[in-house]
Amino acid sequence: MDGFKTQLKASLQFRLSFILSAVIVAVAGIAGVFSFFSALDEAHELQDDVLYQIAELMDQQHLVLAPGNASAHLADGDQDSYIIIQRLGPPAAGYRPPPEGALSLPGNLAEGMHTLESRGDTYRVLVKSRPSGERVAIAQETDFRDGIARESALRTLMPFLILVPILLLIIPRLVRRLFQPMAGLSGEIDRRSFEDLSPVPDRHLPTEVRPFVIAINRLLTRLARSRETQRRFVADAAHELRSPMTALSLQAERLGESDLPPSARERLSALRQGIQRGRNLLDQLLSLAKAQSAVDPAITPGPTSIPVLYRRVLEDLIPQAQAKAVDLGVTQVPDIRIQASELDLGAIIRNLVDNAIRYTPVGGRIDLSAREVGDMVELCVSDTGPGIPIPERKRVFDPFYRVLGTEQVGSGLGLAIVRTIVARLGADIDLDFSDVAAETGLKVTIRFRQTPSA
Repeated sequence: MDGFKTQLKASLQFRLSFILSAVIVAVAGIAGVFSFFSALDEAHELQDDVLYQIAELMDQQHLVLAPGNASAHLADGDQDSYIIIQRLGPPAAGYRPPPEGALSLPGNLAEGMHTLESRGDTYRVLVKSRPSGERVAIAQETDFRDGIARESALRTLMPFLILVPILLLIIPRLVRRLFQPMAGLSGEIDRRSFEDLSPVPDRHLPTEVRPFVIAINRLLTRLARSRETQRRFVADAAHELRSPMTALSLQAERLGESDLPPSARERLSALRQGIQRGRNLLDQLLSLAKAQSAVDPAITPGPTSIPVLYRRVLEDLIPQAQAKAVDLGVTQVPDIRIQASELDLGAIIRNLVDNAIRYTPVGGRIDLSAREVGDMVELCVSDTGPGIPIPERKRVFDPFYRVLGTEQVGSGLGLAIVRTIVARLGADIDLDFSDVAAETGLKVTIRFRQTPSA
């Protein structure tokens, strides 16, 4: 019972179904009772009309009860359906007491319909004076009459007894169907990426739901403005900081040309590394702001060739890999094209390969591959580095987060940029070990839900 009350309070759909069902049952019950008693009264009136018709027929046909016989029976073989006709009045010449089977009725009964008891049974009796002055009683047992009336009344209840259960079965389905637009809207919003703040379409929605959708769209508009303001601040701040960082770098270069003692040169080298890290951080901040920026929906990116994309990334990053004696190459890349911007795909692969070079030890290996799986395309970057522990895999996509225990220099923005672009493209990203048995290495797989075009 507590579960029913909880569901009744929590679910509007269940509450509406319950209320409609209760109303239908109540209305059907009231209508059924009214119909039953109305049909019962109507059946009784029809049966009374039968007695009047018999009396009228006797007058029209000038039927006379046989002399010396005070009563007659009209029946179809069923004793309960007998119509009893007998004289009424005081004893007169030739009048004898009613024979066995006749009713004991007082002779002074008023004309009209009466309900009387005789011989332990109840009868419906019509008393009528004939043109000859003779008074007769036409009677029928009420049990038989009531049985016929009840059967007639119950037949009027049959539509209610059949239709009400059918309605109770149909109502939940109808209510569920009426709520389908809201369920579809909920699924559409749930499938959206966190980067998609476009307005929710409010057409084909019930009028009662549309105000909520309008309020949600206003909230999404405010969130989009807030995010755009934040993105512009980060981009402007990074852009403004690039000039002083460039000036510091030039000053450090000039200072390196001077005649400095060894201790000063060591400090200058540390200063240069710090300046370079700052410049890399600013570049990553600009990349992140660019990745988070809204894309014009009117611009349809052309198909990007994955082999060409991989070749350009390798041309840019092979010097960095060679400096660390890392084997960087492509293992399997068929001629695949993805309907996405080459700049976006290039930023994804370039950040993944750059991270792999940073964390792969000297003499390690980095492989790039791509394949078609059904109607999906998978891009994969695999390395022989330490990998990412399973508990850390959700956090590594947060900006500025870095796995504890690593000694590599970085900004912690690479995977955040990758996830932002992947979400905007409607793709999925998955992290796993390159060597599952040894739980080492990192394998990053990006899946695009689209049919590749040749």
